[in-house]
Amino acid sequence: MMKMILFRKFRVLILMVFLIACTMHIMIDLLPKLEKRAVGSNSGTGGCTCAHNPSEEPRNWAKQRTRSAAEPGWPNKHTLRILQDFSNEPNSNLTSQSLEKVPANGHKAESFKRVQQFASGSERQRMLMKSAVSGGMQPVQGASRLSALYEHPLYKIDLPPLTDDDTLFNVNADIRFYPKTAGNQEWHNDGNEEEEEEFTPTGGGAAESYPNWLRFHLGMSRYELYSRHSPVVEALLKDLQSQRISSVAMKSGGTQLKLIMTFQNYGQALFKPMKQTREQETPPDFFYFSDFERHNAEIAAFHLDRILDFRRVPPVAGRLVNMTREIRDVTRDKKLWRTFFISPANNVCFYGECSYYCSTEHALCGKPDQIEGSLAAFLPDLSLAKRKTWRNPWRRSYHKRKKAEWEVDPDYCDEVKQTPPYDRGTRLLDIMDMTIFDFLMGNMDRHHYETFEKFGNETFIIHLDNGRGFGKHSHDELSILVPLSQCCRVRRSTYLRLQLLAKEEYRLSSLMEESLLRDRLAPVLIGPHLQALDRRLRLALDVLAECVEKEGYATVVEEDVEPRSAGPFHQAPRAR
Repeated sequence: MMKMILFRKFRVLILMVFLIACTMHIMIDLLPKLEKRAVGSNSGTGGCTCAHNPSEEPRNWAKQRTRSAAEPGWPNKHTLRILQDFSNEPNSNLTSQSLEKVPANGHKAESFKRVQQFASGSERQRMLMKSAVSGGMQPVQGASRLSALYEHPLYKIDLPPLTDDDTLFNVNADIRFYPKTAGNQEWHNDGNEEEEEEFTPTGGGAAESYPNWLRFHLGMSRYELYSRHSPVVEALLKDLQSQRISSVAMKSGGTQLKLIMTFQNYGQALFKPMKQTREQETPPDFFYFSDFERHNAEIAAFHLDRILDFRRVPPVAGRLVNMTREIRDVTRDKKLWRTFFISPANNVCFYGECSYYCSTEHALCGKPDQIEGSLAAFLPDLSLAKRKTWRNPWRRSYHKRKKAEWEVDPDYCDEVKQTPPYDRGTRLLDIMDMTIFDFLMGNMDRHHYETFEKFGNETFIIHLDNGRGFGKHSHDELSILVPLSQCCRVRRSTYLRLQLLAKEEYRLSSLMEESLLRDRLAPVLIGPHLQALDRRLRLALDVLAECVEKEGYATVVEEDVEPRSAGPFHQAPRAR
């Protein structure tokens, strides 16, 4: 009898626990809707939860099909997804769709008050950090040095008139794109047997109504990724910092973890999380290929590239990411999701999957779940704008004992000059520009580079993957300048800008500091790394001065400042 009573009490207890769990589950589901309704009523919308602008749109791809087709000026989702990719690995000629096959899922409710409170708190922390690590570098007072630099005649040199062959995409042409070009079988009419639909990149609307990442893609040409002072770039940087993240996936390839983040406006960016603080220097005994990639180096590289007027680095912005809400809760990548854990210090951590530095010993941890990172805008998808990957002639051996051929052969550059595509055109001068760019950063990891296939050999080099910079000790840094000292060739425009940046009124370190203050993660570089820019700039100018003294100015400096009808990429090759 006693056993029966206990058994009945146990069953009642189980039933009560079940009912309590069901009630809590229902409350959790209803809470976001009640919160949205409360926010809507407070804002005077009468509790309407419908979206009124692109930043408030739901993320369900299926529900957006009718809207994107009916709303002029907003490209269709198929076109948006196939117009982007970020391929910085020599064997990574894959579309972004191959990295993430699952459409973006719905985002869980967020508390905007908490985000605002954290943003204000993190801003105070960064201001304190700025005063602690600036190393004596003070912000420019009064007139902006950066504005004065961009008003200089060297930064107003006109490019040749653009033809259809000089633009990456011809917006005015009646070009049709098919979903099947992306290689994603899930997009083929969702299993229907009807005729394939056609999609245009413009959607039939005005260019001003396109999302900023698409306007960035449509502005690319034979000569540059974006034009000087482009308002689209500034708008895209703001998107990278503030657009809501709808899905996250790991990027394949590489020695360290990188994530692909998709935003609510269908744009995508490559996220590199912070692995070490700005003050941490690379130990002098470390090899160049064993160093961690630095998120702040990616940000600083974009600003340096723009100050040098190359405009060959895709826009990069710093962002503080909530690892729980903006990575773990939105990812459909099970391999990534399984690597999340709570550390003994009660911080949220994850490590993902990659070739070398993806383990609990190299986990990425937040404070408690906030982490800094760089977000680099994607380039157009390879299905629409193919890129060719080239082996850098001055690539390092990536071996602890062996040296590369250029390190032991003083006449190595003469052999390069006789090898296509370096035997004519401007490709060799592009390599020299890239050498100077890498030397100023201290980047020894330039093993490959890429160009847009449409433009053949008559185009610029895209400066991708700049994470191994701004952290190296000064030892062995002059080896980065070997291509310049061996070839003794440089564009006149590059030479004049380097001389300008060495002057006190246009000091490179001050310009970089002012430019980087615009980033959300400022200070991006600490004082010693800013000062190293000035020191390295003087060393680069010394190498060029020795070349001029040895071979003569006319032989070393390639004229490209004077306007020519054929343009800088269509001039006759110089005799060598």
